[in-house]
Amino acid sequence: MRSNDNYSKDSTKLDEARNRFISEIAKNIHLYNITPSAGRLYGTVFFSKEPMTLDDMSKAMAMSKTSMSTGIRSLLDAHMVERVWERGIRKDLYKVEGDWYKSFSNVFINRWKNATELNMSAIQETKELLHELIQETEYEEIRNEAKEDLEKLTEAEDYYYWLIDVIALFETGKIFDIVPKRSRK
Repeated sequence: MRSNDNYSKDSTKLDEARNRFISEIAKNIHLYNITPSAGRLYGTVFFSKEPMTLDDMSKAMAMSKTSMSTGIRSLLDAHMVERVWERGIRKDLYKVEGDWYKSFSNVFINRWKNATELNMSAIQETKELLHELIQETEYEEIRNEAKEDLEKLTEAEDYYYWLIDVIALFETGKIFDIVPKRSRK
C-alpha cells in the first residue's frame, strides 16, 4: 500500500524531471524554426503515455485550444509529431514522431536547401552583373576589383555545391552510412 505523502512527493519529482527536459527543448527549439511554446507542447506530447487531442493538450498546458492548434501545426510541419487514429475517437490525436533522426533530417533539408538555392541564385545574378561590368567599364581598378569579387563568389559557389552534396546525404539517408544512428534498444 502506498503512502499518499510519498506518492505525492515522488510524483512532484517526476514532474520536475520532465519539466527540466521540456524547458531545455523549449529553449533550443528555435533551431527548428519553432516557437518556445510549441517546444513546450512537444515536450508535453513526448511524455504523454497516450496520443493527445487538442483538448488534452490545452488542459495539460493551461493554454487555449487555438494555441495548441497553432503549435501542433508547426510540429506537424517539422515532422516532429504525427496524427494518429484510434477506433472510437473522432477527434484528431497526436503523438511524437518516434524517429528523431527523420525529424531533424526533414528540418535540416528544408531549411538548408531553401537557403542554399537562394544564395546560389544570388551568386549567379551577381556574377552576371560583374561580368557585364568588366566588359563595360573603362577603369582598370574597377575591372580588377570586379575580377577579385568573381573569385570570391567562385569560392562561395564551391561551398554551396558542397552543401548541396551534404543535403543530398540527408535526402537519400546515406548520412547514416557515414554517421550511424545510435540505438540502445
